[in-house]
Amino acid sequence: MKYLLMIYENEKIWESLSQEETQQILGEYAVFTESIEKSGNYIAGEALEPTPTATTVRIREGKRLTTDGPFAETREQLGGFYLVEAKDLDEAIAMASRIPNARTGSIEVRPIMDYSKNMG
Repeated sequence: MKYLLMIYENEKIWESLSQEETQQILGEYAVFTESIEKSGNYIAGEALEPTPTATTVRIREGKRLTTDGPFAETREQLGGFYLVEAKDLDEAIAMASRIPNARTGSIEVRPIMDYSKNMG
């Protein structure tokens, strides 16, 4: 089953890190990514640009409305994701717990909807 591991972090903490600390965390991400690639769990993953680059789109009464920034301001922002293949939720949670930002932020684990099961 596919799971999306969404990485939420406080961008202010990330911005306050020294270059050495940033390089250390990026190195940890490289090790983690390589490990799930080798295990066959990795499908995709990307880091996102900070929330000031986001645009939120809504359609209301047939008109497109856009606003700068994320849908809602929160303490933690979506900073990236991994799309993985896991045998079950326990395995997905185990992978999520190894993501470096699980120590300072949070990782939301959500199953990907399998439409083929509902299509009969």
